[in-house]
Amino acid sequence: MSSENLPQSTEQQLRKPRVAVVFGGRSSEHGISVVTAGAVLNAIDRTKYDVLPIGITTDGRWALTADEPERMAITDRKMPDVSQLAESDEGAVVLSVDPGSREVVYSEPGSVPKALGEVDVVFPVLHGPYGEDGTLQGLLELSGVPYVGAGVLASAVGQDKEYMKRVFTSFGLPVGPYVVVRPREWDNDPQAARKRIVAFAGEHGWPLFIKPARAGSSIGITKVDDVSGLDEAIEEARRHDPKFLVESLLRGREIECGVLEFEDGPRASAPAEIPPVTSHDFYDFEAKYIDAASGIVPAPLTDEQTAEVQRLAVDAFEAASCEGLVRADFFLTEDGGFVINEINTLPGFTPISMFPRMWQESGVNYPQLVDRLIQAALNRPTGLR
Repeated sequence: MSSENLPQSTEQQLRKPRVAVVFGGRSSEHGISVVTAGAVLNAIDRTKYDVLPIGITTDGRWALTADEPERMAITDRKMPDVSQLAESDEGAVVLSVDPGSREVVYSEPGSVPKALGEVDVVFPVLHGPYGEDGTLQGLLELSGVPYVGAGVLASAVGQDKEYMKRVFTSFGLPVGPYVVVRPREWDNDPQAARKRIVAFAGEHGWPLFIKPARAGSSIGITKVDDVSGLDEAIEEARRHDPKFLVESLLRGREIECGVLEFEDGPRASAPAEIPPVTSHDFYDFEAKYIDAASGIVPAPLTDEQTAEVQRLAVDAFEAASCEGLVRADFFLTEDGGFVINEINTLPGFTPISMFPRMWQESGVNYPQLVDRLIQAALNRPTGLR
């Protein structure tokens, strides 16, 4: 019997739902995940929910952490780390994979394991591989624990830019030119792979963007103006992912749109525009989080353009079978058409991030956004749906 069909005890019916906020992780986006967790912990209504913060260290240990959001901020341009917040250097949190139990247990070497009680819903704020890519979602499905955001398939599709683009193309969404270089291809014949990239540049022009296939927050992306910068850019991308993408420059405006799941289905937010960042080559990680480059909300678009990008954002959400939330990123090209760049199934979620700002403009403030996502997860079963 699956956990969603189990009768609730009187104690379960009377107590507040327990939310485990899981953050950190093994990806290169570890630090911004911790920052996001601090914002979410600040926003959760403690009169409605009990909260259990669980940090995942960069080596994969699930750690019990202090519920101290003020320690989870960027300080002196440095990102916070779960290891600084963990209550122990060795203690580990374990979630049962028995779908009849949602018990969380904490253990330290040489000590008797301590039950921390049941978890009703997980709010994952992990970005990148080992958290946003379906791996954590698969664990939670096995455990029978509801969770915020997309399921296993949508998370995996949303993380892998190659298959994301393939899905969008199959659904008729406009996608820009790109080339994928897989690990075996590069390892076996890097010279042939380079020739293919140079041929792509010959067809579509320089500059090119070299990016990891399965990373986010613009980490590992390099803008390459000519062939002389190609090898260094490939090395940087492969430092984060052995599979990488090559994309041509799309000249136009960068437009983003949030999608949020409501009771009657997904709805799109007011869109935002990311203006050119003069101090950076493009809207990279430092521009987003360290220098806090700001987008324009709402984007200065015509009513027709706004309606079109909102329609495309919802279409992308549906095409990838998403749940909960998505941020869809587009280019409004010089010929007046929209091209979808990518979706993020767990987008940047700090108060200055574009997704919360777009929904603030649309009438849903940050605490309401957090609450809506938790409630949607509590009302959605695990398993096939």
